[in-house]
This record gives sequence, structure tokens and C-alpha cells, in this order.
Amino acid sequence: MNTLPAPLPDFAYFYPMPRFSIHHITKYTYEGPVRDSANQIVLFPIKDEYQEVLKQDITITGDPMVDIYKDYYGNEIGSFTNAESHTNLIIDSRLEVITKPRPPLVDDAPLEQQWAALRDIRWQVPYIDFLKQEKFASLAELLDHARPEDKLTLTPLQVAQELRTYVYDNFKYIKGVTTVETTPDEVWKLKAGVCQDFAHILLVLLRQINIPARYVSGYICPNKNGMRGEGATHAWIEAFIPGNGWVGLDPTNNCIADDLHVRLAVGRSFSDCSPVKGTYKGTAGQTLEVGVSVSYESGKTTEDTTTILTPQAVRNGNASGEQNSYRRYMEMMQQQQQQQQQ
Repeated sequence: MNTLPAPLPDFAYFYPMPRFSIHHITKYTYEGPVRDSANQIVLFPIKDEYQEVLKQDITITGDPMVDIYKDYYGNEIGSFTNAESHTNLIIDSRLEVITKPRPPLVDDAPLEQQWAALRDIRWQVPYIDFLKQEKFASLAELLDHARPEDKLTLTPLQVAQELRTYVYDNFKYIKGVTTVETTPDEVWKLKAGVCQDFAHILLVLLRQINIPARYVSGYICPNKNGMRGEGATHAWIEAFIPGNGWVGLDPTNNCIADDLHVRLAVGRSFSDCSPVKGTYKGTAGQTLEVGVSVSYESGKTTEDTTTILTPQAVRNGNASGEQNSYRRYMEMMQQQQQQQQQ
């Protein structure tokens, strides 16, 4: 049955709607043949009044059948199995999407009324799911430093924006120092990381003062204007703000998430939104490469799609993630110091 697209808010007709073509490749290469590879992919963009998917093609090594279903949070999830022997797995997603502007934020309700509204929903679904803290041994130390409870004389929107700025100001953006399995404790120790690490720290701070907050995975498409996270998958958070609903906050770039942010999925943390994860039978040794390229209506592309793949850290065996992350950080700091002295 044909359905008409959702009507745009009145203000949307006064602004051009960005249209993006996104190429996202994930490539696993194994040291030897593997089989019975069972995988889950979260590569299907959210479809709502702010985001319209025009076209998407996904090709996978072995051309397996992909079963698609919706998870608890409303995300589209794909699952597939490659039973045949293979030495690599390539998941290639090509996407065309239009993003639409959101209404201006409002913050005119009385302060106490807004905080009371948050107290009233803290035991309700789905908000209760986005208030539960992750395991974080250094929580007290972080709270003592950031002091989110001292900001309760502000409105929830003002507090959320100040805490977003706190994360941006106090954590260094360094690619390669963490992995997808890095914990909030490791990030706090390093005071460094990438977009998903910034997002996890902001989630902790917002949830501590009873502002429901959820992790968002996706892409940022700023046409090479210097924003962090371009040319890769990106992550930010959405906070539930009375009078506004879910508001996107990008601590990596210290901005409101707008129509340059393409959303793939939402969840409690990265583990709910991981673009690709799975298991297989065979050798433990593997390498992972991921690449993202964004094309604009003008035809300009952030990178040549034949060269966008870059190696990613993969944790094998019983290696300690904390030791690995800290060692990588110290090595990078030493290299920077040596370069400055030369």
C-alpha cells in the first residue's frame, strides 16, 4: 500500500533540506578460513518526520538472506549467517537520505515545573531504561569534578548544554586511543577518546541528575567544515527535555545535533547500537577495517570510496583493555612530545 510522507513542520519549508549519499564499508579479514559466521547489523537509518530514507542497498559477502526486525528501542536490526568457508567478510551499505530541520528549542516553562516533570516520568517506560547508570567505579570522582547537582538552579536544557560543554572542554579528542570496548573508567583515566567515549561520559552525567539520556549512533555530514567525527561513524546523545522531547546533544563538537546528523539507532549505550557484531567458527586472528564516505548534492565526496577503509582496533585473547588503551595513549603522547622537540 502506498503511503504519503509525513508532512513537514511549517518552519521546515523555509529551509533547504540536506540530501546525503553515504557509503559505509565494514571489512573483516581472517588469518585462515572461518565458517558459520552469524552477524547482526544496525545499518538501517531511523525513519521519522525528521529523516527520510530515499534508497538503501546493502551487499554482503556470500549474498546471505538478511532477516530484518525491530528491537526493543524501535531500531531496525538485520541478522544473517554465512555458513560457507570464507576468509573475509565485507558488509557494504550505500544509502541516500534526506534530513529535515527540527523546531527551535523552547525553554520558557517555570524551572521547578520542568524538574517536576522529569521526576514524574523517572519510573515510566521508556524513560526508566535511559536513567540506569552503567557500571562505573570512578563515578564519585567524576561527579566531584563535574558537580552536575550544583547546576540544578538552571533549567534541564541549560544543564544539559553546560554538561555537554564540560565533556568537550575536559576530554581530548584522540583517534585510536580507545576501542569500542573501552569502559567509562578507562575514558575517565585517559581524559581522552573519540565520539562514543564523549557520549558515554555525558550519559553518565545526565542520568545522575535524572535527565533521561540515550546513546545515538549515526553519521555527521558537515561537508568538511572541520567538525570531529566526519568520515566515520559518529555518536552523540539525546536527552529528554520537558517541552522539547528528545534533544540531540553532540559533546564531541559541542553543538546541538541537527540536520547534519544522520541517525542510525538509539539505545542505552554503544552495545545496543553497534553497527556490526557477530561470531564465527575458526581462527581467532582477524583484522577489521571500516570506512565511511559522504557525497553531497553537489557531487562532492569527503573521500575517494576506494581508499576510505582504515584499520580498527580489535581485541583478541585475554588482553587487558585498560592496559592497552593506556599504553596506546602514553605512546601517542610520547610521539607528540618528540615531534615538538624536533
